[in-house]
Amino acid sequence: MPMQVCMGASMRCSFGVAPSSLVVLPTNRVMTSQVPDANIMDHIPMVNIMPFGMCMAPSNPTVAAATTAAAGVLTPMPCIPVTPAPWTPGAPTVMIGNMPALDNTSVLNCIWGGVIQFVTPGEFTVQIP
Repeated sequence: MPMQVCMGASMRCSFGVAPSSLVVLPTNRVMTSQVPDANIMDHIPMVNIMPFGMCMAPSNPTVAAATTAAAGVLTPMPCIPVTPAPWTPGAPTVMIGNMPALDNTSVLNCIWGGVIQFVTPGEFTVQIP
């Protein structure tokens, strides 16, 4: 079942070596458990999308150069995400800041070929017996 995503959601990139956390600025003024909720426009590199450790995408120019310098041995380089398009598909029936809300089934594509997906939505419901 899709869950809405908020600040602190854990993400992974198919070419990254480490997880990262989503950063959501409080500009939309919609909160879940005191943290901002996300919409599909929360895709800006180094604002919303932080690095995933090292990048292993052969299409990334820094990885390609390092791999060439290492005689063809894949050489990961620091990740700098490049995500020019919004998350897809989002939750089109739920609007946050006049844009579809972001849910944990949405994906984001990096220009280097990586696919960014959510591991956790950033909020959990705790039931107390």
